Amino acid sequence: MDRLGRPQAALPPVVHVAGTNGKGSVVTFLRAILEAAGCRVHTYISPHLVRFNERIRVAGREIDDDGLGALLEECERVNGGTPITFFEITTAAAFLAFARTPADVTLLETGLGGRLDATNTVTRPRLTVITPISIDHQHYLGDTVEKIAFEKAGIMKAGVPCLSSAQSRKAAKVLKARAAEVGARLTVEGEDWFVIGRGNGMAFQAGGRSRTLPRPTLPGKHQMHNAGLAVACIDDLTEFSVPDAAIAAGLLGAEWPARLQRLRGGPLVRLLPEGWELWLDGGHNPGAGKVLAEHCRSWRDRPLCVVCGMMTGKDPIGFLKPLAPAIVRLRGVTIPEEANSLPAEKMVLAAEYLAVTAAPAASVEAAVRDLVALADTPARILICGSLYLAGTVLRDNA
Repeated sequence: MDRLGRPQAALPPVVHVAGTNGKGSVVTFLRAILEAAGCRVHTYISPHLVRFNERIRVAGREIDDDGLGALLEECERVNGGTPITFFEITTAAAFLAFARTPADVTLLETGLGGRLDATNTVTRPRLTVITPISIDHQHYLGDTVEKIAFEKAGIMKAGVPCLSSAQSRKAAKVLKARAAEVGARLTVEGEDWFVIGRGNGMAFQAGGRSRTLPRPTLPGKHQMHNAGLAVACIDDLTEFSVPDAAIAAGLLGAEWPARLQRLRGGPLVRLLPEGWELWLDGGHNPGAGKVLAEHCRSWRDRPLCVVCGMMTGKDPIGFLKPLAPAIVRLRGVTIPEEANSLPAEKMVLAAEYLAVTAAPAASVEAAVRDLVALADTPARILICGSLYLAGTVLRDNA
């Protein structure tokens, strides 16, 4: 970054987002709301689902291949062969793109953790944001919630407001201690602001004021809380004029693939008999499994079948445990083209340990065909376990 001229210091005001689950959703809501208010927004997310270009949106538009190639070549020349990770060099390229293109705000999602993340080269963000923290990436971040929370809290900066989702007691204690240590004002869901579902809408309460807003179109109760965190951020970005109408438009218009997404067309959907549904989610850790299970409890009209594939290093038992009581049948798959995919047979062993009827399948298509053939009533199929698996499904089912 120094040899590139410190582009991270030339970015439009930065909202820096860390956490275990919900980072991408919060960024998506923020982008949709700010763009509805007429703002030009840079966005950096990871991982991508189908095309790498999804990671970098420059002033609202996905970066094109030529621009991306030129930036990466420039970064490689400046780097001069020094060891550098994939995420580090792509972060440098994104920051160059953002620094060279006018915009009103920059939304940055951390790649892993926060304290040592490449995005944390931004030393003076406008806001920092912490989404729900749970166990994930233990090999890098630590094997307890407290250790992981410490890494996430590493994005806090002196004098920079930090907004947090409601957290577990252990995570909250770490965040509050870090905020006090660095001198960051910390506001927390459930203490300083509240989100309450009301019919088809939601009430957002903060500072003695209550507003009625639409529930986000992204399904799941957790998305209402992600949306609330985004609204809390908007309220803190007082330099922008964002009317409630723009907030409502953003909540209703936000699109975020592979987050409890119902697939309504494509080759996989055409395999389903009448009355069946096919859903896709990229959740891959115990926290995501808990959120998925909560939503699945509202699915009482059809049996639930699951197609699951995960990466090595993840916790298949921890992910499946909350879901297990709802699953009628599971098919384990190996994620295509991923050398670090957990073998389908090990996915099956994890399911069987939880007393779920399971078997391996050669592919997602084979799994869907098998589940359809074995059922005697219409069912709902949920494909889950990995964003990498979700990406292959979206690519192949286009």
